[in-house]
Amino acid sequence: MNYDKVFEQAIQNLKDENRYRVFTELGRHAGDFPRATRHTETGEQEVTIWCSNDYLGMGQNPKVIAAMKEAVEKYGAGAGGTRNISGNTHMVCELEKELADLHNKEAALVFTSGFVSNDATISTLGKLMPGAIILSDELNHASMIDGVRHSGCEKMIFKHNDVADLEEKLKSIDPNRPKIIAFESVYSMDGDISPMAKICDLADKYNAMTYLDEVHAVGLYGQRGGGIAEREGLMDRIDIMEGTMGKAFGVVGGFITGSANIVDAIRSYAAGFIFTTTLPPVIAAGALASIRHLKESEAERTAHQERAATLKRLLAEAGLPVMNTQTHIVPVMVYDAALCKEASDILLEDYGIYIQPINFPTVPRGEERLRITPSPLHDDTMMSALVNALTEVWGRLGLKQAA
Repeated sequence: MNYDKVFEQAIQNLKDENRYRVFTELGRHAGDFPRATRHTETGEQEVTIWCSNDYLGMGQNPKVIAAMKEAVEKYGAGAGGTRNISGNTHMVCELEKELADLHNKEAALVFTSGFVSNDATISTLGKLMPGAIILSDELNHASMIDGVRHSGCEKMIFKHNDVADLEEKLKSIDPNRPKIIAFESVYSMDGDISPMAKICDLADKYNAMTYLDEVHAVGLYGQRGGGIAEREGLMDRIDIMEGTMGKAFGVVGGFITGSANIVDAIRSYAAGFIFTTTLPPVIAAGALASIRHLKESEAERTAHQERAATLKRLLAEAGLPVMNTQTHIVPVMVYDAALCKEASDILLEDYGIYIQPINFPTVPRGEERLRITPSPLHDDTMMSALVNALTEVWGRLGLKQAA
């Protein structure tokens, strides 16, 4: 058997479906977000990034950079291994205290990424509760889906943000069975928000645990950046809150917060935590500085919301098919995989504008889009250049205008 041919064909299948992903090699400019240098075989190009999940530009914040420089001088580069073998890194312990406080919970646990925190936690919850059933929103992130799958327990998928469908499913379950409702606050492709209070009401009514993914909301919403649950005054009704340091906080890593017993159980049983080298002190220090800053400062959140609203208005006025979302996510719809990739390529090559195409399986086929994420650091001149470029590209490719 020609093994290499198997993989060659798998790649060709993606190319045939216009789903093959090409990564752009970028070097971000310290202190000058959203500017970056694109590196190619033929040279370099200066570009403006419009699709980063570093939503507030905190990855370039002077306080964050200074904290990381200090930490690497004090502690060195790495953590030395897993926490159970190499010990608890002091900076990680401080970070967990800060995260628990952010969500007003008893404890927190840090993971190497948001994907790992979802997968490890959800899968472990299912294994610790015999007979458990997980009720999962149909648009939950792949990391949550993997966690449900790896739990080995029964699952029910409820229609997206549909509390009536969720209740019908809860009604059908033996009241004595353990139940976990897993959902997100902000869904990152359509930018919509879950009916959190109503889901919590159903959890109370049917004696279910709540598991909330806040990765696209922590740092961005709530008085101290605790997320949508903080903004809506619902943190005390969520059993487990999951988030990331890799988006609004501008660094990397995932986490959960909850009761001391829940967090300790995950710490003690989750393979994705136990057998993984912990985050280096330098990363924990940067995340800690970012979280502390955003707890005190609302300036970034206020500017972020204004920038997103302004860009949506400008795109709509230009007749471009922008989705009027509830949040900071700004999708411009293309509806075709090949054209979406072509639009992205033209924007990069001809205009120095970097926006990755979003295709299946991230979104359903026929829902392809350019997902734009303006930050407080995208000024009016950048926005004008973006809208003009998109208008020209839409004309060149004959793409659908706004209805």
